[in-house]
Amino acid sequence: MLFFELGTYLLFSQTDKVVRWVFTQLHVNANELSAATTLTWELEILIVAGLLTAAFALYERRRVDSYGLPLRLAFGKLFWEGTAVGFVWPALVALGMIALGGMRINGLAITGGTLVASAIAWAVANVVVGLGEEMWFRGYMLQTLWKSLGFWPASILIALWFTSDHYFYKTGENLYDVVSLIGFSLLVCYTVLRTGSLWFAVGMHAAFDFTQFFLIGTQNGSQIPVGRLLDVSFPGPAWLTGGVLGTEASVLMYPLFVLAFVYVSLRFRSRPCEPQAAGLSSLPT
Repeated sequence: MLFFELGTYLLFSQTDKVVRWVFTQLHVNANELSAATTLTWELEILIVAGLLTAAFALYERRRVDSYGLPLRLAFGKLFWEGTAVGFVWPALVALGMIALGGMRINGLAITGGTLVASAIAWAVANVVVGLGEEMWFRGYMLQTLWKSLGFWPASILIALWFTSDHYFYKTGENLYDVVSLIGFSLLVCYTVLRTGSLWFAVGMHAAFDFTQFFLIGTQNGSQIPVGRLLDVSFPGPAWLTGGVLGTEASVLMYPLFVLAFVYVSLRFRSRPCEPQAAGLSSLPT
């Protein structure tokens, strides 16, 4: 509770003002969905989560990377395997929408040097998304709740927190997206249980958003991504296309959640049953 409250009511309340001041000085719309604004907002989350994690690690006399993101595994095999899953997942949803008449590709939205620059910018921004949001939602909080409540109760609480944070602050949220958000958070927690770290989840989260926003160009909360690869339209019904929430709110996501759980379960047969296996050592007595 202290970790959450310090971040939400103390640090974020101040850093939000700084970020909005910077956008004002640069004459940038703070609410547009671009690589620059995404990077800025998510860097704020990463910094706040990192500062709090460092403070609590100091109090518990532990390494700051011992809450699911060990540096020795940084951007290693788990990260890249998660990246592959995160790319294939929304890509299959897009193919399904095309097959069912819910999505139409009209051509490229950008070309040449602009395309390359935009691809790099979105890739960097979404890696920060993966790092920042996983550290904030499922780093210290998941590890500590896991130790005190057990894995699944902790995962459910984190999923409800993650979902409510999106539901109350994103335009157009509905039940379809709520199901996806809860499922995504539970899946991420499950990858920690099976792999022993958050690095698979960081890669998956980063690639998932990169594929949605840059490659597909899907909406997110009524916002159309700036600097997207494809010029697309979504003539199908909202239950198929996700409407203003984009592919993550499409019903085609649901069977892929099941497949993702099955993949992680079969791929990582060694099951760490204690939080220590994911980097949580016993607290000093």
